[in-house]
Amino acid sequence: MTSILEVEQLDTLSSNASSTLTIGGTNTTTIAFGPNVTTTPSSLANTPSFFVVRSGTQSGLSADTATKVQWNSEVWDTDSAFDSTTNYRFTVPSGKAGKYSFTASIYTGNLQADNRYAINYFYKNGSETYGTAYWYTSGSNNAFPRSNVILDLSDGDYIEVYSRQQAGELTVQASTMTFFTGFKLV
Repeated sequence: MTSILEVEQLDTLSSNASSTLTIGGTNTTTIAFGPNVTTTPSSLANTPSFFVVRSGTQSGLSADTATKVQWNSEVWDTDSAFDSTTNYRFTVPSGKAGKYSFTASIYTGNLQADNRYAINYFYKNGSETYGTAYWYTSGSNNAFPRSNVILDLSDGDYIEVYSRQQAGELTVQASTMTFFTGFKLV
């Protein structure tokens, strides 16, 4: 038999009581938050999260070669989990395993002709994974591929973004359209 307790508000006994509300005593208690929870407990926060951009143009990306994008400027990084100086990647902090959502958008220039392509790739632990995005040029030498992926990650796993293109030497442009962001799903 299941018992349901419905109340308008739970509060401590008096202003002199502890500010901690304790549910259960010696028994293990599990609380399932329903769809109408109006506040987010810290355990349900979408962190870690980060948003990084490319500061300045990254040049020297060879044709038909996947090259790591060097995300060198952090807009935010809640858990200091993004390395924007050496490896240019997000690493899952200890105790933060779970499902993560990632988006990468890369404004590439210098494709030299119409009907050329630029591609984004997500790499997990050094290997290509899901979330590839293609962009074919038409009427411009620039491309703007944007890719999204949801990955199940363990502590210590890392994610990088690579770009590949079909023409001479590609450049990754510093732009509002060039960014990499991610967050843990609740």
